[in-house]
Amino acid sequence: MRKLTLAWILGGGALALRAADSGNDVVVVYNSRMPESKSVAEYYAQRRSVPKTQVFGFAMTTNEDISRTEFRDSLQTPLSKALEDTHLWHVGSTVVPATTNKPRHIEWRVTQSKIRYLTLCYGVPLRIGETPNVHEEGFENVRPELRRNEAAVDSELAFLPMFETKLPIGGPLRNWTYGTTNPAWLHPTNGVLLVARLDGPNASIARGLVDKALEAETNGLWGRAYFDMRSILEPGMKQGDDWIRGASEICRHLGFETVVDTNGFTFPPDFPMSQIAVYMGWYDERVSGPFTLPRVEFMPGAFAYHLHSYSANTLRSTNTHWVGPLLAKGATATMGCVAEPYLAGTPDLAVFAGRFFYQGFSFGEAACACQPVLSWQTTVVGDPLYRPFAKNPDLQHQELVQEKSKFVDWSWLRLINMNLVNGKNPSELVALLEQLPVSKQSSILSEKLGDLYVEQGKPSSAVHAYEQSLNLDPSPQQRIRVTLELGEKLRELNEEENAYDFYVALLKDCPDYLKKRDIVQRLLPLARKMNKTSDVEKYEAELKGFSSLGK
Repeated sequence: MRKLTLAWILGGGALALRAADSGNDVVVVYNSRMPESKSVAEYYAQRRSVPKTQVFGFAMTTNEDISRTEFRDSLQTPLSKALEDTHLWHVGSTVVPATTNKPRHIEWRVTQSKIRYLTLCYGVPLRIGETPNVHEEGFENVRPELRRNEAAVDSELAFLPMFETKLPIGGPLRNWTYGTTNPAWLHPTNGVLLVARLDGPNASIARGLVDKALEAETNGLWGRAYFDMRSILEPGMKQGDDWIRGASEICRHLGFETVVDTNGFTFPPDFPMSQIAVYMGWYDERVSGPFTLPRVEFMPGAFAYHLHSYSANTLRSTNTHWVGPLLAKGATATMGCVAEPYLAGTPDLAVFAGRFFYQGFSFGEAACACQPVLSWQTTVVGDPLYRPFAKNPDLQHQELVQEKSKFVDWSWLRLINMNLVNGKNPSELVALLEQLPVSKQSSILSEKLGDLYVEQGKPSSAVHAYEQSLNLDPSPQQRIRVTLELGEKLRELNEEENAYDFYVALLKDCPDYLKKRDIVQRLLPLARKMNKTSDVEKYEAELKGFSSLGK
């Protein structure tokens, strides 16, 4: 059997690996009127080794909303001046060649810069309010629904290198770096600053974003990827599904255990969403489904994004809209909209996935490259330096094996999936898993082996693998998923008593499982068949109780 390596699957190293950016590339800004804001800034600077001379505090409103005038006077102008005064960048004149629509002209913009990133900290306002009666040349040519000048603070500051050019504030402005595959293009000397924020419902959550990012950079981003499409064909809305589908294919080809939901609704609350590394979906106004459960199984470093017009209308809530709740439940990085952007003005998730997961861009780079427009409604939340895919995947796998890391089973799973998607014979991969000592110690690999046995039409082998998975400390949601699969396979093999025992164990181990009624409905006919009279009476009574409660 040919030796399997990640480098072989990726064509000998297709990832664009390069040196990671450092704290020297970052400017940190906090609200000097909020002690918690300063503490987040100092914590981030310490964790990322940002020089103290690159941490700035400005007195701003403590509200999430800020007027255009206050934004300009308390943040935009003083920050631009501070960067110039401290020689972190230099503004000079640049000759812009003539185009079809504009004659040759001179612009004042950043011509030299030592920094690329701006990290806004908890307490810095989120949204610039609408300013009425602003008249700008050409504004009448903007589509009526876009004739507004409110914006996300992050998105407006992305054009800070062009501050002296006096760009219009009304409507979205084209992001000329959108879709770039060259991270060097994402630079203040090209007119863009990479802006993200450490924020959330409270300062503790904001501080934790850098901790989880660093953990994933050290150990890798591992887990499963979930994508929630709407299967919508309306031309004006289909683009959202296309973006999510593209992102799912990228993750699948990179070896993530990938789940794609194509029904018209979001994942239901009872869906066993375990060990989440990636979530992308749309289109509920408020956090829903598995993300409303007391515990959500986000892995360290997880990226989670839900597309909705007001997903980031506030960040200081654990149950309103999406961004705040996702952060509160444990996500490490996300994006969202502070006001109506219209679909074409939201992040292109396929571009994001390609840059972040495949090309190894930093979170700040990938978030900027995926936005078709700036000076608009998107806020980017997470450590902009976060870069979990900086390591060569083959070397990382070898390191994990040598170190006997607790993440090595995830690395093996990714290797197996990458070989499957690239056409490797599943029987060879089954043979590999059967021979691996770690497979016998891993609930993750045992479950995968069970799945492969199912595909090969070997239900008895699948049952053995699933039973082994359940005995190896699976996560709570994984336990639900594996038990349900195991129960079905046992029933197919007419092993009703074993199926019965596993369903009973599921109810005992997961008493709060939301689809308890479904399990009871599976238990009742089995109890009747096995003449378990007392259990029959118990389950009949429970089903009546569910009916009376409307469950």
